[in-house]
Amino acid sequence: MRKKIVAGNWKMNTLKDSAIQLSSDVNKLIKESHIEDIDVVLFPPFPFIPFVLDNVDNNRIGVGAQNCATEEKGAYTGEVSAQMIKSLGANYVIIGHSERRAYYGETDEILNEKLLQALKSDLIPVFCIGEKLEERQAGNHFNIVKSQLENTVFNLSKEDFSKIIIAYEPVWAIGTGQTATPEQAQEIHSYIRSLVEGIFGIDVADDLTILYGGSCKPSNAKELFTQKDIDGGLIGGASLKAEDFVEIITSF
Repeated sequence: MRKKIVAGNWKMNTLKDSAIQLSSDVNKLIKESHIEDIDVVLFPPFPFIPFVLDNVDNNRIGVGAQNCATEEKGAYTGEVSAQMIKSLGANYVIIGHSERRAYYGETDEILNEKLLQALKSDLIPVFCIGEKLEERQAGNHFNIVKSQLENTVFNLSKEDFSKIIIAYEPVWAIGTGQTATPEQAQEIHSYIRSLVEGIFGIDVADDLTILYGGSCKPSNAKELFTQKDIDGGLIGGASLKAEDFVEIITSF
């Protein structure tokens, strides 16, 4: 049975004190809500990972990084390796977020290298895919998603692929206030699962957790999470308010 996961991507937000406060509030509310069967993961900015790890119940809340380097170590000023992330005690890393693709020119080749580094360091990759507005309007969204998978995670072995999480994020719905309808989201989640089945078999496809990552919030989470192939969310803005984030978690 595949895992249900709600993850909070804080992006480049919070300072040290507010990161500590936010993680503390999330930890407290989750405990009070008696949430048992849903995995929760927080993705704070790099500098605050140790503070968040120290401030939450690590048996209940996972912590990860928003990115990792393509290299293991060396003369790469400003980069943070997967091994460094793992050495802190974090267990997850986001790879391929649309903002990394758009703002920093991360190609499929780069993402492949990051995937291999993450897996080598025993981090769980949350691998993001999704189409832009013009691609959706042109009816090309299925081809875009298929290409993003074929050029990256479908190159992995069956064993390694079984370790990853996929996050579908319609780029046109991130930070815009727009959201894919539950039917639109379900349609493409189902398509992703069918592609995985064709490559790795039905058992791997059935076990794959696929998150929705496009402006999921308390007002629409329940409707999204009731869809057959939506296993949770990669939450952006709403994860910066503990009450909203935990309300989303309890929407299952």
